[in-house]
Amino acid sequence: MKNKYIIITNNPLVFEKLDGKRSVTYREVSYEEILKEVRDRIHEGHMLLTHPLSGSVKPNETPYKSIMISEQRGDVDPNALKLIENAIQACHKFVMKSDKYKPEVYDDFQLIDWTLLESAMASADALY
Repeated sequence: MKNKYIIITNNPLVFEKLDGKRSVTYREVSYEEILKEVRDRIHEGHMLLTHPLSGSVKPNETPYKSIMISEQRGDVDPNALKLIENAIQACHKFVMKSDKYKPEVYDDFQLIDWTLLESAMASADALY
């Protein structure tokens, strides 16, 4: 299946479900590092397709984030840069403590991120 987007994620569930089926860049890094990678890709001309702070889960409440960007490159979008930079700044306000939750809760956070991404993919797939 050919998609016109790339998923940048630190969520192992997303990688498990989509590896080989979609274009996925999986990194074992923090939420903030995912945002920074997306920012770097926006500087390369990729379009931001999903909001970097989507859902009602704050950066300090989950360690996982999946963001969709365009596969194609074009002109750098200053609005997308502003949005991603604001999201990175929000991460500085909400510091995630790695021992904040019991280990089994992290599976729930992976599922929440997956569900948000799944909805975004359905919309993008309908457009493309």
